[in-house]
Amino acid sequence: MKTSPKTVLLVGASRGLGFAMTEEYLRRGWKVIATGRADSTDRLRQLAASCPDALDVEVVDTTLPKQVANLRASLSDRPLDVLFVNAGVTNDHCETIADVSTEEFIRVMVTNSLSPMRVVETFQDLVRPDGTIGLMSSGQGSLTNNTNGNHEVYRGSKAALNMFMRSFAARHAGDPRTLLLMAPGWVRTDMGGPDARLSIEESIPNLLDTMEAHQGRGGLHYVDYMGRTVPW
Repeated sequence: MKTSPKTVLLVGASRGLGFAMTEEYLRRGWKVIATGRADSTDRLRQLAASCPDALDVEVVDTTLPKQVANLRASLSDRPLDVLFVNAGVTNDHCETIADVSTEEFIRVMVTNSLSPMRVVETFQDLVRPDGTIGLMSSGQGSLTNNTNGNHEVYRGSKAALNMFMRSFAARHAGDPRTLLLMAPGWVRTDMGGPDARLSIEESIPNLLDTMEAHQGRGGLHYVDYMGRTVPW
């Protein structure tokens, strides 16, 4: 008996790791709902033209709660096997907490910490009981692993995201769904830069394999793209 394809909602999929995840899920036969900001969905729409039955492209700016609510309303009849939030930004990696402006600090923290959790809170009831809710974190969000400073504001935003997701997990103790904070490694993208250690091809297929291996394992897991536990 043929089974129906699984459905994933990828929030923040217009470039870099999010776009690569979209391509990989399509290769694996999933139905994908991929989002980007209004001015950034051209590549997604070109991809959708070649697989219109498998990829839906939606527009949302996760920092605008009204847009998040409108998207939730439009997807109210779409149960999800996976909800994954990838949207994020960085700042000048040399900028310390002593240097950063209040405006830049707010931009990074709202985009990387508050907004992803608002998406999780808004969409979590669409995720099936045996489904997965995931967020793109970073190894740089680990307090234990921060032995050299650098990327201070970005690190802080990912550490905050991790803490907020732990609070979400505590409030949903006993929920059978898998909760994931994923560290993709240092990847050569526009955000990661040309000197990063990993190619997208070395990170994303392994990251999806790790997510699939954790499916059905309830509770919160902070792991890297190879399935290794990242210390808090």
